[in-house]
Amino acid sequence: MSFIPVNEPLLNGNEKKYLAECIDTGWISSEGPFIQRFEKEFAESVGRKYAIAVSNGTAALDAAVEALGLAPGDEVILPTFTIISCISQIVRAGLVPVLVDSDPVTWNMDVTQVEAKISPRTKAIMAVHIYGLPIDMAPLLDIARRYGLKVIEDAAEMHGQTYHGRPCGSFGDISIFSFYPNKHITTGEGGMIVTNDDHLASECRSLRNLCFQPHKRFVHERLGWNLRMTNLQAALGVAQLERLPEFVQRKRQMGALYQSGLAGVSGLQLPLASTSYAENIYWVFGVILDASVPFDAEEAMRRLGKMGIGTRPFFWSMHEQPVFQKMGLFCGERHPVSENMSRRGFYVPSGLGLTQEQQETVIDAVRTIMDS
Repeated sequence: MSFIPVNEPLLNGNEKKYLAECIDTGWISSEGPFIQRFEKEFAESVGRKYAIAVSNGTAALDAAVEALGLAPGDEVILPTFTIISCISQIVRAGLVPVLVDSDPVTWNMDVTQVEAKISPRTKAIMAVHIYGLPIDMAPLLDIARRYGLKVIEDAAEMHGQTYHGRPCGSFGDISIFSFYPNKHITTGEGGMIVTNDDHLASECRSLRNLCFQPHKRFVHERLGWNLRMTNLQAALGVAQLERLPEFVQRKRQMGALYQSGLAGVSGLQLPLASTSYAENIYWVFGVILDASVPFDAEEAMRRLGKMGIGTRPFFWSMHEQPVFQKMGLFCGERHPVSENMSRRGFYVPSGLGLTQEQQETVIDAVRTIMDS
């Protein structure tokens, strides 16, 4: 029995050709021509004026938060159910994270809870699209407009997804993407910041490049980071972006096969296939075990692992992270939907390289552990 990994990227387009071009020309650093090409083509793909390529999705979030120029003590509202990258720079910058629980059906931040979290110190909302379906952006943007709040849109998992036909990543004052190997588009590691704001774009370009100054390169007025993407990574990105519509279609076909194969399995909540504003693109195919199931996600993953099936747990909620509890953050907070998702949710092999035969093996394995 061969092991089925949780993710395997698809790199059988122009990736080798473009990488060879980098090597043949000697352009392998962050100064190469594929950087500008990738930024231009990616910006066009999401309907944005500017795109700034960076070293990874976390770097994109760090720079996006820093570029807003918020002051220590300012509050940023975000979901508790997300990856720690979303909150790291908020905490490091002395800002105050204010957490919101999840919607139990879409698994995204419960937008109906956001307005009650706003205080005079609130300055921004971070909208994080989760696993394949976007947040319901219209009411969130309305709240932001009425209270004068900035919107940071984390579209790391949303390559090719739309909200009411408009590309995800086009809604925030500043938005970000990740190109980690499990994303629809990968550069190995990498990320992108997109915006229509001239000032924010300029700030992010400076922050990613150690805040070098044009005329006094080694005289620094502020601290930045080295967040640069290499030309090699951008070459991969250009090749991957060429196939994005194909990849989205493939993911939706994979999602449909999982949906039909696991339909009717007792005790298993499947991802929502669609809403009134979007059709799921199944970045990953997640499932949640009902309370009636006598084991949790950790045990389910252990059993599937013994059968040669790779899995990953769902995110662990931010208010339950030991690192933040040690800092005295989120004391006594409860977010029951997110807590349940963290304990009883996991996802099965979902990479673009997954074959139909492998999917059918996964389906059989999940059915077996749920029947045991």
